[in-house]
Amino acid sequence: MKELVWIFLGALVVNNFTLSYFLGLCPFFGVSGKLQTAFRLGLATTFVMVITAIAAWALNTFVLVQFPYLRLLSFIVVIASAVQFVEMVVKKASPALFAALGIFLPLITTNCAILGLALFQTSRGYGLLQGIVFALGAGGGFTLALALMASLREEAKLSDVPALARGTAFNLLLAGILAMAFMGFAGLGSS
Repeated sequence: MKELVWIFLGALVVNNFTLSYFLGLCPFFGVSGKLQTAFRLGLATTFVMVITAIAAWALNTFVLVQFPYLRLLSFIVVIASAVQFVEMVVKKASPALFAALGIFLPLITTNCAILGLALFQTSRGYGLLQGIVFALGAGGGFTLALALMASLREEAKLSDVPALARGTAFNLLLAGILAMAFMGFAGLGSS
């Protein structure tokens, strides 16, 4: 049980995919304008990560043992299929959210954080339960990073930010500060 807690916390804060590994930066900058949209995209990405973790475990255990050269292609097919499923569900359940996410929902397919999850899980030799916990931690960390960035950007709209620092420069500055803050967790769990 303790190992699962460390896997979850490691993926959530210590080795946050977005703020430590710099994976998933496209939605991090593109969708983090509003907190509600960022949170919902984070949840959709987390769901796709969990599906990917289960599928990666199954593929690694049963199929790719004899065909390891098909690993990357197999992971991409699984991710694309999971995203299509999420897109259909979101479009049916919440058309407003579907419209708000726009192009970023289908772009979950190309979110390198999800492919990174499958590859990290494989290289670390995680079993099914470990992979699911890893996916939940990674998805939670991605959602946390999106929510923090969205909160800071919403607050900046209400603040008097100098004209020179507005826009992309300010967003990159915020991302750098968040990444440095998360670097403080780097020693967590070491003896």
